[in-house]
Amino acid sequence: MNRGVYCELQMTNKKLSQSSDLAEYSFMPSDSNVNSGKEERVYLSPHDDHMDTTEGRDKAEEEEVCGWLSCRPTPLQRFRHPAWVLVLLCWAGAIQGMVVNGFVNVVISNIERRYDLTSTETGTIASCYDIASVLCLIPVSYFGGLGCKPRYLGIGILVMGLGSIVFALPQFTSGLYSFTGTDVTYCVAGSNATACTHKDSLSSYKYIFFLGQLLHGAGASPLYTLGVTYLDENLPVRSSSMYIGIYYAFAIVGPAIGYLAGGAFLNIYVDVNKVETDSLTLTPSSPRWVGAWWIGFLLSGLLAFLVAFPMCGFPTKLPGSEKFKKEREKEVYHRKDPGRGTEREGEENPQVCNARTILSSVKTLVTNPTFMFLNLAAACEGNLLAGFATFAPKFIEAQFSLQASSAAQYVGYAAIPAGGGGTFLGGYLVKRFNLGVKGIIRFCLVISIPCFLCVLIFLISCQNVLFAGVNVNYGETASNGTRSFIGKFTTSSCNADCGCTLENYNPVCGIDGIMYYSPCYAGCSQSIPDTDPVQYQNCSCVTSDPGAPLPAYMAMTGKCESSCDMLPLFMAVFFFIMFFTFVISMPALSATLRCVPQHDSSLALGIQWIIARCLGSIPGPILFGKMIDLTCLLWQRKCDDNEGSCFFYNNRNMSFNLMGIALAGKFLSILFFSLSLVFYKASPKAEKENAQTDAVTKVTKANGDSGIGRSRETSTSSITNGTTQSDVNKNDPGKTHTTKL
Repeated sequence: MNRGVYCELQMTNKKLSQSSDLAEYSFMPSDSNVNSGKEERVYLSPHDDHMDTTEGRDKAEEEEVCGWLSCRPTPLQRFRHPAWVLVLLCWAGAIQGMVVNGFVNVVISNIERRYDLTSTETGTIASCYDIASVLCLIPVSYFGGLGCKPRYLGIGILVMGLGSIVFALPQFTSGLYSFTGTDVTYCVAGSNATACTHKDSLSSYKYIFFLGQLLHGAGASPLYTLGVTYLDENLPVRSSSMYIGIYYAFAIVGPAIGYLAGGAFLNIYVDVNKVETDSLTLTPSSPRWVGAWWIGFLLSGLLAFLVAFPMCGFPTKLPGSEKFKKEREKEVYHRKDPGRGTEREGEENPQVCNARTILSSVKTLVTNPTFMFLNLAAACEGNLLAGFATFAPKFIEAQFSLQASSAAQYVGYAAIPAGGGGTFLGGYLVKRFNLGVKGIIRFCLVISIPCFLCVLIFLISCQNVLFAGVNVNYGETASNGTRSFIGKFTTSSCNADCGCTLENYNPVCGIDGIMYYSPCYAGCSQSIPDTDPVQYQNCSCVTSDPGAPLPAYMAMTGKCESSCDMLPLFMAVFFFIMFFTFVISMPALSATLRCVPQHDSSLALGIQWIIARCLGSIPGPILFGKMIDLTCLLWQRKCDDNEGSCFFYNNRNMSFNLMGIALAGKFLSILFFSLSLVFYKASPKAEKENAQTDAVTKVTKANGDSGIGRSRETSTSSITNGTTQSDVNKNDPGKTHTTKL
């Protein structure tokens, strides 16, 4: 028998006994006379690869069955569809966004006030999420890509829920919130300042917040690597972008819900579970108010536990996933192996976990210039998104003299349509226009330019209210105040004998339009009973313009209102900044997936997230927090002279500092998108198909309506000439069952 001859195989032994070492096959050469009756026999070992068909089929079917361990009920198999995977991933993504990018950012200012933290420290709390992601992404992405992705996703969601519970623990271990050191805040003539009351340091609770955020980051690490690739490999190319777009839209709606719900929770007193709120003298408008920041974390932890269990029940792969594999190979970035000089367009990934395999995959990815420049662009965008997401409510609160709850809700109102709509629109446009890698990068580049221009809105800032002893001298009024930073908080002869202490921060607004540190520093000796907000009389430091009518009170508890009316304009432009940023998020992700081999897609996303975090979202909140701290004019002073949270910021400097960071980040993002477009090179297969398509289009246009039939023949001939011999054999009924030995 000649080697390589095509034969028809007929198995004569249907079942092999366990003691048999050889299987007997009879075959008849296809080029011989069938009536000759000659038959040749071949004995193959049952361990031969050709004998593994049944075993492989059973294993493949087992990988496509829903269930938990040995519990795999038949009714559950109806859920083996990408749509149900999308439903759970959308819930998980919404919970993750609601907690990490919603609740955490909303409660930043309240946590600073409650636990005496600086913006740099709270920025570090926000960055701990990304630090954990960096540590977990490579092992989770690689080993999860080789194992059961839904199981990794379910365990991750469980860990994320545990992180939310840990984050809320300080509320139950730190005791009651003490918003003043002593009940006496009036000016008592001839008295001396009371000694500073030493309290247990609350700033050490930041380590609990660190741990909670680390668990958040570790648990969420599979969501946007394994979750995206699990969807992508079980869907056709055109549907993949749409599904991932919906997934990311819910991931953006999550923060919006977090901002709105978190803002509502902040209107509830922090110790609502411990004290009677009816007896409180504080209101949400008071600068000392701390809301129930912890409620959202408890609720989200419970929701995460409910989503994790069904997620673990999905199979390793869904039915029909195999036919989608080859669809993606044609757009893989093309490169030559310098060692062999041969083209490599994506070899089959060996399912072996060893250092050589990982290093080979990493080398393939890091030598892909388009992939690396897209990573750097993602890092720039991540830096800005993380920074603004963390401190946007705080910026609006300080800039426009708003309550923390109101500032959070304003950000939420912008986040719902801008984030969700922008992400969905980006995914839809990729699908609608069937954009390739180059088209997607051009799209990202064009959208980034108006976003860069919108950042200039930070040139507009609101003037600070006048604060006696901080940016205006005592005795001046709103009409003649200098609004210049004095350098250090000062006192005056009008309150020198009042026995005031910096421990009691309880700002009041005088009728002169100037804010004072407390009623004592305003020289107020008594309050008017039964007034809400509390009103004060006989304030020796409060002056009024000549001829102005004097009301019954001279000062009122709370900050002075800002006369700035720029909030509507700022929120409108801020909406477009977020919208343009999120429009390019899904297309940029799609370009990343398409420019790398499919078997490296999980690892590619893991590497991208590591780069985006190490260079972007980890330093982003810390950098933003540090730049905000640099604009502080009045720090909380503790008994040991250490600084706590900031009471008063320089609005103009804060706005300029954040604008500088944003402009630099957007410029670098545009630069890296441009370089990724310059260095992109499609695979020869994609170039050949594009050339054939262009040729057919030109012929059709040249022939016009009269040549439609001829152009169709040309098109058909072109496509037929591009088919392989195996494709021809598939269409030949006489060779349907032929096999090559």
